[in-house]
Amino acid sequence: MGTTLDMDRIAKELGAERCGKVSPRGGYFGALQLAAEVAARFRVPEGGGRPTDPSWSEQRLVRLSPKTLEQLERLAEQVHASPMQVAALLLEQAVQTVVSQEEAGRING
Repeated sequence: MGTTLDMDRIAKELGAERCGKVSPRGGYFGALQLAAEVAARFRVPEGGGRPTDPSWSEQRLVRLSPKTLEQLERLAEQVHASPMQVAALLLEQAVQTVVSQEEAGRING
């Protein structure tokens, strides 16, 4: 059995505060949405190579579990992107959702 993560402690150690939920969107429509975003955002660089989002300028190494990488690989095959490009898109969507929820909470409460 896996170790349970204490998300409140992790947030505290990072100097953050937990204040929202990120709801996954999966299934057929989630894959369609992801494919549409890849098609809309990715462009082939001028020098050639793999299509990417031109606004991406930062590159970081991210450790993943084998299961997560396998899932990213499966999604990447469906949308014709690399697993880490899919990870970057999903991370951007999740961050935007949390930020929007925080902003809505400040306005409403």
